[in-house]
Amino acid sequence: MKVSVKVPATIANLGPGFDCLGIALPLYNEVTVEETVMPGSGIEINIIEEDEDYDILSVPRDENNIAYKAIELLYNFIGQTPNDIKITIKTGIPIARGLGSSASVIVGGLVAANELLGRPADDKILLAIASEVEGHPDNVAPAIFGGLCLSSLETDGSVAYSKIEWPKDWKLTVLIPDYELNTIISRSVLPESISIKDAAFNVRKCAMLIDSVYRCDDESMKKSLKDKIHQPYREPLVKGFKEICELVENKDDIIGCTIAGAGPTILIISKDDGFEKIKNEVNDIFTSLNVDCDIRTFNVENEGTKVI
Repeated sequence: MKVSVKVPATIANLGPGFDCLGIALPLYNEVTVEETVMPGSGIEINIIEEDEDYDILSVPRDENNIAYKAIELLYNFIGQTPNDIKITIKTGIPIARGLGSSASVIVGGLVAANELLGRPADDKILLAIASEVEGHPDNVAPAIFGGLCLSSLETDGSVAYSKIEWPKDWKLTVLIPDYELNTIISRSVLPESISIKDAAFNVRKCAMLIDSVYRCDDESMKKSLKDKIHQPYREPLVKGFKEICELVENKDDIIGCTIAGAGPTILIISKDDGFEKIKNEVNDIFTSLNVDCDIRTFNVENEGTKVI
């Protein structure tokens, strides 16, 4: 018996929502979990590469694989141990680009295994296990539930979350560069502590962002995408981010831009076809920096993980 699931890409933070906000995109990894026929065959992990530009050589093929780690925790939750299983990951989400590729694999393995076992865990348990493996819930929450999610990892290991409806005419354009940025490196540049002034700034902006989304307020949202916790420190690692922020600052129908998760992908939020008006200028910026960039515009993915 086997189960396959399709898991969306996600973008965390959205500026001020460091480690607590994430949104899902219609770009997917597929994960299949199956019981192997031959007893004693152990763990088998296969990676199917949809795009040759995605570096999958570094993905572990043993018990260190994050999908397997999530599955192992689920089995432990029900008092069992996973023995002979096969995991197949079909990659459609670029790796190390800030698009939640690791979260999608964790969630995919977890949801598929839960289906295979007869759904012993509810959504809250799945979210808690996925967050434990990932380290924080900002990507795994929208990967599971879709849409824009606000989440908080509690001290008891549970995760509080809320799914918020994204305005239908706000488009998400991702500028995916041709180089990787490891999350460990991107986190290493962050300071160990920040000032109360900067923390208060982000609290204000994050609260304003949530309110702007609820009210579909373009002008308020434009003011909300500022951040003083992570983007100023990551900016030197993300080629073109400063220049593109300056470009979109006063453009009609462009709401703003942020670093996608830990980077190096850049997210531009616009109204309807607003991005098309500046696409050539964005391309010129990347050309001047000798960066090849894959540009894609999406609506939000509202459904989250699906069994297929």
